[in-house]
Amino acid sequence: MRYNMEKVEKNVAEVLDHSFVEVSVKSIMKEVQMIKIMRPNLQKYFYHTSINFPPSEDLTNETMTKIGRDYLQESGFIQHQYIMFRHHDADHPHLHILVNRIGYDGKVLSDSNDFARCEKILRELEKKYNLTDVISSSQAHERAMTKDELEMMKRTNTPSHKMNVQLIIKSTLASKAQLSCSEFVKALQSKGVNILFNQASTGYVSGISYGYRGMTFTGSKLGNDFKWTTIKNSIDYEQERDRALIHKTNARTKSLNSKLGTTSEQQAAREQPKTLGKIYTEHAKSGKRSKQSDQFVIAEPNRINESAFKSTGGFSLATLLDGNSQGSLIHADQQTGFNPESLLRLKRRKKRKKGLGR
Repeated sequence: MRYNMEKVEKNVAEVLDHSFVEVSVKSIMKEVQMIKIMRPNLQKYFYHTSINFPPSEDLTNETMTKIGRDYLQESGFIQHQYIMFRHHDADHPHLHILVNRIGYDGKVLSDSNDFARCEKILRELEKKYNLTDVISSSQAHERAMTKDELEMMKRTNTPSHKMNVQLIIKSTLASKAQLSCSEFVKALQSKGVNILFNQASTGYVSGISYGYRGMTFTGSKLGNDFKWTTIKNSIDYEQERDRALIHKTNARTKSLNSKLGTTSEQQAAREQPKTLGKIYTEHAKSGKRSKQSDQFVIAEPNRINESAFKSTGGFSLATLLDGNSQGSLIHADQQTGFNPESLLRLKRRKKRKKGLGR
C-alpha cells in the first residue's frame, strides 16, 4: 500500500478505483482492520496482483478500470475491500490491485491454485476487450524464466541453467535435419546435458528429463518443445531399435547422479543467490569503494566475468537472451548493480530482530 501511495505522490501512478471512504494509508488500514478483526488469527489476509499489457495497447483509464473490476468479479472478490493503481513509470500499461481476502461477511477467499485460475480469467478478458492474445503456459513452446531466475540474471549478468539447457537442446536439434537418437544423446552429453528417459520395462518411453550442472529439468518444465512427445518426432527414433541405447543412457545418468548428487530446481535457485551474496559481502568487508560513487565495486571484475562466461559452457549472455522467447524483456547492458552495503544492512537488521546482534 505504501509503495503504491508513494508512486502516486511522485506523480508516476494514480488511483483508478477503490472501495474505501478516504484514500490515505492511515484511513485505509483502519478500515481494513475493522474487517480483519473477524479473522484475527489469519496472517495472510491481503491479495496483490498486477495486470500488465503490451506497450502497443493504448488503454484509457475507464477501460483499465473495467478490466480490473471484471478480474475481481471473476476471481470471486465480490464483497471485499480493494484499491486499484495505474502505474506510468514503465514502457507498458499496467495496474496493481490490492484486495482484502476477508470479505464483509467474514469469509476468507482461498488463493490456492490462483495461477491457473487467473490465467483462465485473463485469457477470457483478452477476448472480451479485444486485447493482444497471450499463449497460456500450458501451450507455450518454451517456458519463461521464473521471477527468481530473472532477478538472479539481473544481479549476476549470467544466464540461468534453464536458459542454458533450452538453448543447448534447440541448437542441437537445429544442427542436422534429423538426428538419430544416438546422435541426439551424444551431442547433449558432449555439452554437459545428461538425459534420463522415463522408460517402461516394455521399452516404451513416456517422458524425458535433462540434467545440467547439478540440476534436473523435466521436459514440461522447459516447455512443450522439449517434451518427449515433441522430441521423438524431431529425431529419427524407433522404440525397438533404440531400446538398448536408452537403457544404457539411463544407467549412465543414474550413475553420474549418484556420484555427484542432484539438486532440485527450486533448491539450486535458492542456493545460487546465497553464493553470489557471499561474493559481494566478502568484497564489501574489504572496504573498496568506487571513486565515482559511494557504492562498493566488485574486485577483479574481469576474472569474475570470465568465470561466469566459462560456467555457461562458452555461450555469451546476449546470445542466450536472443535465443529465449523472454530475451527481449532483459537487456544485458541495462542491468542494475547489486549494492552489497544494502545486503549487509539487511543482515544486521535480521540479526537484531533475532537478538543475535546489537
